Order: sequence, then structure tokens, then C-alpha cells
Amino acid sequence: MNTNRFELANAYHKRGFNCCQSVLAAFSDLTGLSEQASFDIGGGFGSGAGTGELCGAIAGAVMTLGMVTPVDASDPVSSKKRTTALSRELQKRFSEKFGALRCRDLLKNQFVPDDTTPAAKAMGLTGHCDIMVVTAVEIVEEMLAERQQA
Repeated sequence: MNTNRFELANAYHKRGFNCCQSVLAAFSDLTGLSEQASFDIGGGFGSGAGTGELCGAIAGAVMTLGMVTPVDASDPVSSKKRTTALSRELQKRFSEKFGALRCRDLLKNQFVPDDTTPAAKAMGLTGHCDIMVVTAVEIVEEMLAERQQA
């Protein structure tokens, strides 16, 4: 796990960037997106894209996974299936930790870091969205490490 990405994502969020922007920008070194491009792309995805739906931290994590597993233009169907499977796995893991995927629902269930969110716990985070952001980064890091081992 890369503690710097956790700290970087949290620092972006503390500066006022939304959850999606914070997660996506923390992986700029892997996605090839500039920090600015990450902020621009993720700008409309905060607060569940302004509707309270899918958590922005999840959206940023899904974008990150998509960027690090690029589409094979000669086989877009297989590429789409692979990326969708990664997205589903990420959402499954996130939901197992927090019991929801919707921003609105997550905000109702104020979460306290515990052993299921080790990075947030180690950082002593108490802010709800800070915990979501750092945990989304943590899940992406875990998934990327698993792919390297496979």
C-alpha cells in the first residue's frame, strides 16, 4: 500500500476538492492524467454527481481502475467486461465496509474508522468523506496489488 496516495487524497479533499477529484488525482502517477485533468474530469461527480447517488469516492476509484486497464480497441467487448468486473468488485468491497454505495445513504450512516478501514484508522480520520476517500484509495491499491500478483 502506498501511504503517500492516502495522504495525497486526503490533502486534496482538505483543500476543497470533491471526493471523486481527490481519489482520481491521487493516482495521477498511474493514470497518466495530470492533476489538473483529474480535477477537471472529476469535477461534476462530487455529492453523488450532485444527486446524492453513487458516492464520488467510488466514481473516482472506478475511473482510476478504467485508466489503468485501458480498452483494447480491437476487442472492446472483452475490455468492457473486464472493466465492469473491476468496477463491480470495487463496489462490492466498498459496500461490505460501509453498507451502502449511495452518497445520501453513506452520509446518513456516519462511519467511524475501524479494522475494516485501516488507512483511515491509522490516519486518525474522523470526517465522513475523508474516510470514504481514503478507503476508496485503499481498495484500489489492494485491487492493483492483487492484479500484479496474479
